[in-house]
Amino acid sequence: MAGVEIRLLAPPDAAAYRALRLRALREHPDAFTSSHDEDERLPLSTSAERLASSRITFWGAFLRSELCGMVGLERETRAKNRHKATVVAMYVAPEAAGHGIGASLLAALIAECRAEGIESLVLTVTDGNDKPRALYEKAGFRSFGVEPRAIKVGGTAYAKNHMHLDLSHS
Repeated sequence: MAGVEIRLLAPPDAAAYRALRLRALREHPDAFTSSHDEDERLPLSTSAERLASSRITFWGAFLRSELCGMVGLERETRAKNRHKATVVAMYVAPEAAGHGIGASLLAALIAECRAEGIESLVLTVTDGNDKPRALYEKAGFRSFGVEPRAIKVGGTAYAKNHMHLDLSHS
């Protein structure tokens, strides 16, 4: 999409990141393991600390200087697991959807993984959340199982589809 900038988020982006994250958690409570109510109580400094972490990296999509999408990469720290990482917190605001922003965010994340030598990416998507699942499949992710009753929101249980992308052969 013309006019969209994809870049790493940093502590100065904390307020915009926090606002978009809270919006995502409020609008799609079944799509995330975190909850809006819990995250809303956290101070802004928590968001800044998260964006400063070396263990987790976030990319943001900016349209006309407004943060409209994000995705995170959480690295493993233990020696036996350092070859893999987890995709977290993927969200594109509805008004920006349908223009390839999600694919661009994933492409930036995957390029970073390849540059770092990460060989294996995993993520979860709520079972039945077909648009994000299709995006992940288009990027090469494949399902390796569904965890029943993985999260509960308002007394309703949701399954999580576990997906994997093998980067060891590229």
